[in-house]
Amino acid sequence: MKKSTKSNESSILKTSYVADLLLLSVAVIWGASYSLAKGALAFTPVMFFLVLRFGLTFLVLIPFTYKELYIAPRSSLFSGALLGLILFSIFISETYGIAYTSASNAAFLISLCVVLTPIVDALLKKSIPDPMLLVATGICVLGTWFMTNRQTLTFNVGDGLILLAALLRALMVCSIKRVTNNYTLSSIALTQIQMGVVFIGSLMAVFFLGDNLSLPTSNGFWVRLLFLVLFCTLFAFFAQNYGVKHTNPARSSFLMGTEPLFGAVFAIHLLSEPFSFQLLVGGGLITAGTYLGIKMTQ
Repeated sequence: MKKSTKSNESSILKTSYVADLLLLSVAVIWGASYSLAKGALAFTPVMFFLVLRFGLTFLVLIPFTYKELYIAPRSSLFSGALLGLILFSIFISETYGIAYTSASNAAFLISLCVVLTPIVDALLKKSIPDPMLLVATGICVLGTWFMTNRQTLTFNVGDGLILLAALLRALMVCSIKRVTNNYTLSSIALTQIQMGVVFIGSLMAVFFLGDNLSLPTSNGFWVRLLFLVLFCTLFAFFAQNYGVKHTNPARSSFLMGTEPLFGAVFAIHLLSEPFSFQLLVGGGLITAGTYLGIKMTQ
C-alpha cells in the first residue's frame, strides 16, 4: 500500500514538472511572437491573417483529432467552443492592438494578465485573492515595466485592446481549468475545437469587412506565418491546455508571465538590441516575482 502511494505521488510530481516546463515553453515561444505578428501584418489585413493562421493550424490537426471529436459528447464540444470564442476575442484584441501600438507597449500590457488571473480566479470561486500572491504579481509587472524601457505611460486605442486581451487571457486560463476538470477531452482535441472556432469566426469577419483575400507573395510573410502556426499556435495552445489542466490558474499565469523576459533575451541575441541596466533589473524582478508566485501556489 505504501509503495502504491509513493508511486502515485511520484507520478503526480512528474506530471506537475512536465506541466510547468510546457507552460514555460509557451512563454519562450510567445516572447518571440509579437515582432513576427507585427511583421506579418505589413503584408495582409488583420482578419485575413487570422484566417490563414488558424485555418492552417486546423487542417494540420484534423488527422489527429477527428475520431475523438466524432464521438465526443455535445456538452464537451459546447464547452470547447466557448473557449474558442474567448480565444477568438483575445486574438481580435491582440492582433488589432499590435497593429496600433508598439511591440514594447504590447509586451508590458499583456503581462497584466499575471495580475488579473488570480483576481479573476478568486472572483469565480467567490473568494479573496491571497495578498502575497498579489505582491508577487506586482513584482512581475514592475519588472516588465523596466524591461520595456517605459519612461511615461501613454495610452491609445491599441493599448486599450491589448489590455482587454490581458483580461480575456486571464479568463481563458481560469476557464480552461474548469473545462478540463469537468470533461474528458484530450488537450489536442480541445485545441482543435478552439482553432476551428477562431478560423470560422475570422472567416466570417473577413467577408463582413470585405477585406482583400489575395494571398501575400512575400517569402518573409510565409516564413513568419509558418513559425506562428507550428510553434506559437499549434504547439503553444496544446501546451497551455495540457499545462493548465495539471496545475492551477495562478501558477500557470506566473510561468507564462515570464514571456517579456524571453522576448528581451531573443531581441538581444537575434536582433542585436542593446543590453541595459534596466533589462537586468527588470529580468531580475520578473524572475523573483515568478519564483515567489510559484512558491505561493505549491
